[in-house]
Amino acid sequence: MSLRLLAYRTFSFLRHQLTAWNTGGEGIHSPYLFYFVRHCLYDSNPFYAFQPIEQLRNALLNNNKSLHITDYGTGKHTSPNRTVKHIAATSLESPKNAQLLFRLVHFLSDRQWNGNRQSPLHILELGTSLGITTAYLAAPSSRNQVTTLEGCQELLQLAQSNWNKLKINNIQPVCGNIDNTLSPALYQLQYLDLAFIDANHTAEATLRYFNTILPFVSAKSVIVLDDIHWNPDMERAWHTIKTDPRVTSTFDLYNLGMVFFDPAYLRRHYKLRF
Repeated sequence: MSLRLLAYRTFSFLRHQLTAWNTGGEGIHSPYLFYFVRHCLYDSNPFYAFQPIEQLRNALLNNNKSLHITDYGTGKHTSPNRTVKHIAATSLESPKNAQLLFRLVHFLSDRQWNGNRQSPLHILELGTSLGITTAYLAAPSSRNQVTTLEGCQELLQLAQSNWNKLKINNIQPVCGNIDNTLSPALYQLQYLDLAFIDANHTAEATLRYFNTILPFVSAKSVIVLDDIHWNPDMERAWHTIKTDPRVTSTFDLYNLGMVFFDPAYLRRHYKLRF
């Protein structure tokens, strides 16, 4: 990371901390979003699946195997050859954020059953990496269908090995440039309950992914974006998404941005400390 980018991210983080709420739900006007903040966002109880996934993460952090990375423009790295432990240290979602995604899937699954919609969740991930976050997305229920898109074949092979070790079988990997694989994957899924975008970290690509996904979401769907404050370009993308007329509410957690579409919610944008 360049000194200029490091300085920018430090300033951006401090600005977020000074302007964000530290709330347990107070000030959230929608009853559903209040419940979401209380019982999903700030829930600190460990789930059964966390320990084996984190044990696998620790193993990857000590894996010296070198991989040749096919990179379609994440904006994070320049060298095509990287060790597994370097990828695990620099590219994986943090345990805190990945476990929030697990709780989000669990939360959405509960809503499905409470609403008498006894169908599995359709979950899409853009950017598989080593498959740790994918495992968190898939682990809440084997009924759910998780499709993950990754441009690098070597990463996807290692990710598949990781899922096999965790005995997670409800993941459908798709290899190739996401610009080419996203639309076919969406048409196969038909609808989305949750999408996690963690791929090309440029505003142009992020907005392209977002707009391609939008026709497949419903009022109850959620889109989560990673690294929304990674650089000024990603911040511009996040601002554009927040102000999209199809979006009703958002949560800015600094590293993650969460987007909701239900017209029953008041149009509000919440910045929270997480």
